Amino acid sequence: MIMKITITGSLGKISKPLAEILIKNANDVTIISNDPKKAKEIESLGAKAAIGSVADIRFLTQAFQGADAAYTMVPPNWKVPDYRKYIAQIGENYLQAIQASGVKRVVNLSSIGAHLSGGTGPIAGLYDVEQILNTLDNVDIKYLRPGLFYVNFFFDIGTIRKIGVMGNNYSGKTKLLMTHPRDIAAAAAQELQGSFKGKSHRYVVSDERDVAEVARILGTSIGNPELPWVQFSDDDTFAGMKAAGMSEAIAKVYVEMGRAIDSEILFEDFHRQEKFDWGSTKLTDFANEFAAVYKSLK
Repeated sequence: MIMKITITGSLGKISKPLAEILIKNANDVTIISNDPKKAKEIESLGAKAAIGSVADIRFLTQAFQGADAAYTMVPPNWKVPDYRKYIAQIGENYLQAIQASGVKRVVNLSSIGAHLSGGTGPIAGLYDVEQILNTLDNVDIKYLRPGLFYVNFFFDIGTIRKIGVMGNNYSGKTKLLMTHPRDIAAAAAQELQGSFKGKSHRYVVSDERDVAEVARILGTSIGNPELPWVQFSDDDTFAGMKAAGMSEAIAKVYVEMGRAIDSEILFEDFHRQEKFDWGSTKLTDFANEFAAVYKSLK
């Protein structure tokens, strides 16, 4: 059955492969982007372009109108003074647009750790979004809770080149649950085209490794198998993030997230799951992408 599906997230690392899967399966796809320059690329995929902002409830309502299902996510915004408040506000916008448009099925991008109400940095905002959307009556919602994105390790490339280490404010012994955006896209496509009822969540995790092993695998991919992981202090992590261009407000919430990773409280609910299907892209697969990006940035 051909479905009308509206996707937020423009041509991002999840939204683009998600759109490609849905279009390949002959669905009628609309992609929301706030960049008019993306319209031609969106249309070249075989989708319709809806150009506007997720901050505009009237626009969102129009983009959702007539859709059988919608994929929603909160675009990053590094300029806001209160990141949690920003994330929750986008959740409120989605709530109003979903109500006004009559969409009955939603797949929402949340995060591992979104079962916690605080102490998790930016993820606390996604907890808020889940709570906001849970108030919708007669709307079925599947929350995707992916692990930490492999692609975030690209941010370590500068540190590797500068001082020869990977690091953050969590220990090398910490076990990370990670995933690839492609695996998230595949899960979202499955849910959008499938049948689910009520409000529920699905974890999307591709691999689990301790942080020191992550450094070894990624280091090996760039010819440095002895690449060490260093646990920085909160203060040094905060200073490094600011030096990299983060605002003070954003750096603070990411330092908090690092503490939550170090304690592994982000992952506790995942480990309570009795049944789980792992994603297909392992860290060793991603290592090839990491090496390609590392070499391209010489």
